[in-house]
Amino acid sequence: MDKTIGWELYRSLLAVLEEGSLSGAARALGLTQPTVGRHVALLEAALGTTLFTRSQAGLLPTEAALTLRDGAEAMHNMAASLERSARSLGEGVRGTVRISASEVMGVEVLPPLLAALQAQHPELRVELVTSNALQDLVRREVDIAVRMTPPQQDVLLATRVGDVELGLHAHRSYLERHGQPASVADLAHHVLIGFDRETPFLRSAATKLPIWQRDNFHWRCDSDLAQLALLRAGAGIGVCQTALARRDPNLVRVLPTRLSMKLTTWVAMHEGLRNSPRCKAAFDALVKGLRRYVK
Repeated sequence: MDKTIGWELYRSLLAVLEEGSLSGAARALGLTQPTVGRHVALLEAALGTTLFTRSQAGLLPTEAALTLRDGAEAMHNMAASLERSARSLGEGVRGTVRISASEVMGVEVLPPLLAALQAQHPELRVELVTSNALQDLVRREVDIAVRMTPPQQDVLLATRVGDVELGLHAHRSYLERHGQPASVADLAHHVLIGFDRETPFLRSAATKLPIWQRDNFHWRCDSDLAQLALLRAGAGIGVCQTALARRDPNLVRVLPTRLSMKLTTWVAMHEGLRNSPRCKAAFDALVKGLRRYVK
Protein backbone atom coordinates (compact mmCIF):
# COMPACT_ATOMS: atom_id res chain seq x y z
CA MET A 1 0.00 0.00 0.00
CA ASP A 2 1.65 3.23 -1.20
CA LYS A 3 -1.09 5.62 -0.15
CA THR A 4 -2.83 6.29 3.13
CA ILE A 5 -6.34 4.87 3.09
CA GLY A 6 -8.96 7.54 3.72
CA TRP A 7 -11.26 7.33 6.76
CA GLU A 8 -14.34 7.41 4.53
CA LEU A 9 -13.51 3.92 3.23
CA TYR A 10 -13.30 2.49 6.74
CA ARG A 11 -16.49 4.33 7.66
CA SER A 12 -18.32 2.60 4.82
CA LEU A 13 -16.81 -0.74 5.86
CA LEU A 14 -18.09 -0.27 9.41
CA ALA A 15 -21.56 0.72 8.18
CA VAL A 16 -21.83 -2.39 6.01
CA LEU A 17 -20.70 -4.54 8.94
CA GLU A 18 -23.36 -2.98 11.15
CA GLU A 19 -26.20 -2.90 8.60
CA GLY A 20 -25.45 -6.12 6.72
CA SER A 21 -26.00 -4.65 3.25
CA LEU A 22 -24.84 -1.88 0.95
CA SER A 23 -28.32 -0.34 0.86
CA GLY A 24 -28.59 -0.30 4.66
CA ALA A 25 -25.14 1.22 4.99
CA ALA A 26 -26.01 3.86 2.39
CA ARG A 27 -29.13 4.87 4.33
CA ALA A 28 -27.20 5.03 7.61
CA LEU A 29 -24.47 7.21 6.09
CA GLY A 30 -26.69 9.37 3.89
CA LEU A 31 -24.83 8.20 0.78
CA THR A 32 -25.89 6.37 -2.37
CA GLN A 33 -25.56 2.61 -2.60
CA PRO A 34 -23.07 2.80 -5.52
CA THR A 35 -20.86 5.12 -3.45
CA VAL A 36 -20.73 2.70 -0.54
CA GLY A 37 -20.06 -0.17 -2.93
CA ARG A 38 -17.23 1.80 -4.51
CA HIS A 39 -15.73 2.54 -1.09
CA VAL A 40 -15.72 -1.16 -0.19
CA ALA A 41 -14.17 -2.06 -3.55
CA LEU A 42 -11.46 0.59 -3.16
CA LEU A 43 -10.67 -0.65 0.35
CA GLU A 44 -10.47 -4.25 -0.87
CA ALA A 45 -8.11 -3.18 -3.65
CA ALA A 46 -5.94 -1.15 -1.29
CA LEU A 47 -5.69 -4.01 1.20
CA GLY A 48 -5.44 -6.74 -1.40
CA THR A 49 -8.10 -8.88 0.24
CA THR A 50 -11.81 -9.68 0.01
CA LEU A 51 -13.92 -8.15 2.75
CA PHE A 52 -17.40 -9.46 1.92
CA THR A 53 -18.94 -12.40 0.11
CA ARG A 54 -22.47 -12.45 -1.22
CA SER A 55 -25.11 -14.90 -0.04
CA GLN A 56 -28.91 -15.18 0.01
CA ALA A 57 -28.80 -13.60 3.47
CA GLY A 58 -26.91 -10.57 2.18
CA LEU A 59 -23.25 -9.62 2.51
CA LEU A 60 -21.22 -11.89 4.74
CA PRO A 61 -18.04 -10.40 6.24
CA THR A 62 -14.83 -12.32 5.76
CA GLU A 63 -12.34 -12.89 8.55
CA ALA A 64 -10.36 -9.94 7.22
CA ALA A 65 -13.38 -7.62 7.59
CA LEU A 66 -14.07 -8.82 11.11
CA THR A 67 -10.41 -8.29 12.00
CA LEU A 68 -10.68 -4.66 10.87
CA ARG A 69 -13.87 -3.99 12.81
CA ASP A 70 -12.32 -2.98 16.14
CA GLY A 71 -9.95 -0.57 14.45
CA ALA A 72 -12.74 0.94 12.35
CA GLU A 73 -14.90 1.40 15.45
CA ALA A 74 -11.98 3.10 17.22
CA MET A 75 -11.58 5.46 14.23
CA HIS A 76 -15.33 6.17 14.28
CA ASN A 77 -15.27 7.01 17.99
CA MET A 78 -12.21 9.23 17.63
CA ALA A 79 -13.73 11.06 14.66
CA ALA A 80 -16.90 11.68 16.67
CA SER A 81 -14.80 12.88 19.63
CA LEU A 82 -12.82 15.24 17.38
CA GLU A 83 -16.06 16.62 15.98
CA ARG A 84 -17.40 17.26 19.49
CA SER A 85 -14.15 19.01 20.40
CA ALA A 86 -14.15 21.11 17.23
CA ARG A 87 -17.70 22.29 17.81
CA SER A 88 -16.79 23.40 21.33
CA LEU A 89 -14.01 25.75 20.19
CA GLY A 90 -14.47 29.30 21.36
CA GLU A 91 -15.05 31.07 24.64
CA GLY A 92 -17.15 29.58 27.42
CA VAL A 93 -18.90 26.24 27.83
CA ARG A 94 -20.27 25.20 24.47
CA GLY A 95 -20.43 22.26 22.10
CA THR A 96 -21.49 18.67 22.75
CA VAL A 97 -20.64 16.38 25.65
CA ARG A 98 -21.44 12.66 25.42
CA ILE A 99 -22.30 10.97 28.74
CA SER A 100 -23.04 7.34 29.53
CA ALA A 101 -24.80 5.86 32.55
CA SER A 102 -26.79 2.77 33.49
CA GLU A 103 -30.46 2.61 32.53
CA VAL A 104 -31.77 3.57 35.95
CA MET A 105 -29.22 6.32 36.55
CA GLY A 106 -29.70 7.71 33.04
CA VAL A 107 -33.50 7.76 33.20
CA GLU A 108 -34.31 8.31 36.88
CA VAL A 109 -31.39 10.26 38.36
CA LEU A 110 -29.39 12.22 35.79
CA PRO A 111 -32.10 14.15 33.83
CA PRO A 112 -32.65 16.90 36.45
CA LEU A 113 -28.89 17.26 36.94
CA LEU A 114 -28.31 17.57 33.20
CA ALA A 115 -31.29 19.91 32.75
CA ALA A 116 -29.81 22.26 35.35
CA LEU A 117 -26.41 22.01 33.65
CA GLN A 118 -27.85 22.89 30.25
CA ALA A 119 -29.87 25.75 31.71
CA GLN A 120 -26.65 27.16 33.19
CA HIS A 121 -24.81 26.71 29.88
CA PRO A 122 -27.34 27.25 27.05
CA GLU A 123 -24.75 26.58 24.33
CA LEU A 124 -23.98 23.13 25.70
CA ARG A 125 -25.51 20.07 24.02
CA VAL A 126 -25.78 16.74 25.83
CA GLU A 127 -25.81 13.25 24.32
CA LEU A 128 -26.96 10.74 26.94
CA VAL A 129 -26.19 7.06 26.39
CA THR A 130 -28.28 4.85 28.67
CA SER A 131 -26.89 1.34 28.79
CA ASN A 132 -25.75 -1.15 31.39
CA ALA A 133 -22.85 -2.04 29.08
CA LEU A 134 -19.66 -0.12 29.87
CA GLN A 135 -18.84 2.48 27.23
CA ASP A 136 -15.12 2.75 26.46
CA LEU A 137 -13.68 6.06 27.62
CA VAL A 138 -10.20 5.27 26.34
CA ARG A 139 -11.51 4.74 22.80
CA ARG A 140 -13.69 7.88 23.18
CA GLU A 141 -17.04 6.13 22.78
CA VAL A 142 -18.21 8.73 25.30
CA ASP A 143 -16.64 11.73 27.02
CA ILE A 144 -17.86 11.05 30.56
CA ALA A 145 -19.20 7.92 32.23
CA VAL A 146 -21.09 7.33 35.47
CA ARG A 147 -19.99 3.89 36.61
CA MET A 148 -20.74 1.48 39.42
CA THR A 149 -17.31 -0.14 39.09
CA PRO A 150 -13.92 1.52 39.72
CA PRO A 151 -12.18 2.60 36.50
CA GLN A 152 -9.10 0.49 35.74
CA GLN A 153 -7.25 2.47 33.08
CA ASP A 154 -4.48 4.87 34.15
CA VAL A 155 -5.44 7.41 31.48
CA LEU A 156 -8.80 8.10 33.13
CA LEU A 157 -9.66 10.83 35.60
CA ALA A 158 -12.14 9.43 38.11
CA THR A 159 -13.90 10.85 41.15
CA ARG A 160 -15.66 8.64 43.68
CA VAL A 161 -19.03 10.20 44.51
CA GLY A 162 -20.20 7.69 47.13
CA ASP A 163 -22.13 4.47 47.55
CA VAL A 164 -25.51 3.77 45.97
CA GLU A 165 -27.38 1.50 48.37
CA LEU A 166 -29.70 -1.21 47.09
CA GLY A 167 -32.46 -2.89 49.08
CA LEU A 168 -35.64 -4.92 48.73
CA HIS A 169 -38.78 -2.86 48.10
CA ALA A 170 -42.45 -3.32 47.29
CA HIS A 171 -45.37 -1.03 46.44
CA ARG A 172 -47.84 -0.32 49.23
CA SER A 173 -50.62 -1.83 47.15
CA TYR A 174 -48.74 -5.14 46.94
CA LEU A 175 -48.09 -5.20 50.70
CA GLU A 176 -51.74 -4.42 51.39
CA ARG A 177 -52.71 -7.50 49.37
CA HIS A 178 -49.97 -9.88 50.49
CA GLY A 179 -48.72 -8.54 53.80
CA GLN A 180 -45.27 -7.45 54.92
CA PRO A 181 -42.71 -10.28 55.11
CA ALA A 182 -41.39 -10.54 58.65
CA SER A 183 -38.41 -12.77 57.82
CA VAL A 184 -36.35 -14.03 54.92
CA ALA A 185 -38.26 -17.31 55.08
CA ASP A 186 -41.48 -15.38 54.39
CA LEU A 187 -40.12 -14.33 50.98
CA ALA A 188 -40.78 -17.86 49.74
CA HIS A 189 -44.49 -17.04 49.92
CA HIS A 190 -44.20 -13.76 48.01
CA VAL A 191 -43.99 -12.73 44.36
CA LEU A 192 -40.37 -11.86 43.57
CA ILE A 193 -39.03 -9.69 40.74
CA GLY A 194 -35.54 -10.50 39.47
CA PHE A 195 -33.20 -11.17 36.58
CA ASP A 196 -33.59 -13.63 33.74
CA ARG A 197 -29.89 -14.20 33.11
CA GLU A 198 -27.39 -14.66 35.91
CA THR A 199 -25.15 -11.66 36.48
CA PRO A 200 -22.29 -10.86 38.89
CA PHE A 201 -24.77 -8.80 40.89
CA LEU A 202 -27.20 -11.71 41.08
CA ARG A 203 -24.48 -14.07 42.26
CA SER A 204 -23.36 -11.55 44.88
CA ALA A 205 -26.92 -10.99 46.09
CA ALA A 206 -27.48 -14.74 46.38
CA THR A 207 -24.55 -15.06 48.81
CA LYS A 208 -26.30 -12.64 51.16
CA LEU A 209 -29.84 -13.77 50.41
CA PRO A 210 -29.90 -17.38 49.16
CA ILE A 211 -33.53 -17.15 48.00
CA TRP A 212 -32.49 -14.47 45.47
CA GLN A 213 -31.99 -16.91 42.61
CA ARG A 214 -33.52 -17.16 39.15
CA ASP A 215 -35.73 -20.17 39.85
CA ASN A 216 -37.44 -18.29 42.69
CA PHE A 217 -38.40 -15.25 40.60
CA HIS A 218 -42.02 -14.99 39.46
CA TRP A 219 -41.05 -12.04 37.25
CA ARG A 220 -37.80 -12.35 35.27
CA CYS A 221 -36.41 -9.43 33.32
CA ASP A 222 -32.88 -8.20 32.57
CA SER A 223 -33.95 -4.56 32.24
CA ASP A 224 -33.53 -2.58 35.46
CA LEU A 225 -36.09 -0.07 34.20
CA ALA A 226 -38.65 -2.81 33.60
CA GLN A 227 -38.05 -4.22 37.06
CA LEU A 228 -38.57 -0.76 38.53
CA ALA A 229 -41.79 -0.40 36.54
CA LEU A 230 -43.01 -3.75 37.90
CA LEU A 231 -42.26 -2.58 41.44
CA ARG A 232 -44.22 0.61 40.89
CA ALA A 233 -47.11 -1.40 39.42
CA GLY A 234 -47.38 -3.45 42.61
CA ALA A 235 -46.29 -6.67 40.88
CA GLY A 236 -44.07 -7.95 43.67
CA ILE A 237 -40.92 -7.49 45.74
CA GLY A 238 -37.68 -6.50 44.03
CA VAL A 239 -34.42 -4.61 44.33
CA CYS A 240 -34.35 -0.83 44.06
CA GLN A 241 -31.91 1.96 44.87
CA THR A 242 -32.89 3.17 48.33
CA ALA A 243 -32.32 6.83 47.42
CA LEU A 244 -34.64 6.41 44.46
CA ALA A 245 -37.28 4.62 46.51
CA ARG A 246 -37.28 7.43 49.08
CA ARG A 247 -38.61 9.74 46.39
CA ASP A 248 -41.76 7.64 46.05
CA PRO A 249 -43.92 7.37 49.20
CA ASN A 250 -45.60 4.28 47.73
CA LEU A 251 -42.36 2.26 47.62
CA VAL A 252 -41.72 0.60 50.97
CA ARG A 253 -38.46 -1.01 51.99
CA VAL A 254 -38.75 -4.69 52.91
CA LEU A 255 -36.45 -6.46 55.40
CA PRO A 256 -34.03 -3.50 55.53
CA THR A 257 -31.61 -5.20 57.91
CA ARG A 258 -31.44 -8.40 55.88
CA LEU A 259 -30.32 -7.10 52.49
CA SER A 260 -28.29 -3.99 51.90
CA MET A 261 -25.87 -3.90 49.00
CA LYS A 262 -23.77 -0.89 48.15
CA LEU A 263 -22.40 -0.02 44.73
CA THR A 264 -19.52 2.45 44.79
CA THR A 265 -20.22 5.06 42.14
CA TRP A 266 -17.69 6.98 40.06
CA VAL A 267 -17.67 9.76 37.50
CA ALA A 268 -14.85 9.27 35.00
CA MET A 269 -13.46 10.81 31.83
CA HIS A 270 -10.32 10.59 29.70
CA GLU A 271 -7.48 12.73 31.08
CA GLY A 272 -7.08 14.26 27.63
CA LEU A 273 -10.34 16.12 28.25
CA ARG A 274 -9.28 17.73 31.52
CA ASN A 275 -8.86 21.15 29.88
CA SER A 276 -12.12 20.98 27.92
CA PRO A 277 -14.58 23.55 29.35
CA ARG A 278 -17.62 21.54 28.24
CA CYS A 279 -16.36 18.30 29.78
CA LYS A 280 -15.14 19.95 32.98
CA ALA A 281 -18.49 21.70 33.50
CA ALA A 282 -20.41 18.45 32.95
CA PHE A 283 -18.00 16.41 35.09
CA ASP A 284 -18.22 18.82 38.02
CA ALA A 285 -22.03 19.04 37.78
CA LEU A 286 -22.37 15.24 37.81
CA VAL A 287 -20.04 14.84 40.78
CA LYS A 288 -21.85 17.52 42.78
CA GLY A 289 -25.34 16.28 41.92
CA LEU A 290 -24.62 12.59 42.48
CA ARG A 291 -23.02 13.29 45.85
CA ARG A 292 -26.28 14.91 46.92
CA TYR A 293 -28.20 11.91 45.59
CA VAL A 294 -26.24 9.22 47.44
CA LYS A 295 -26.35 10.96 50.83
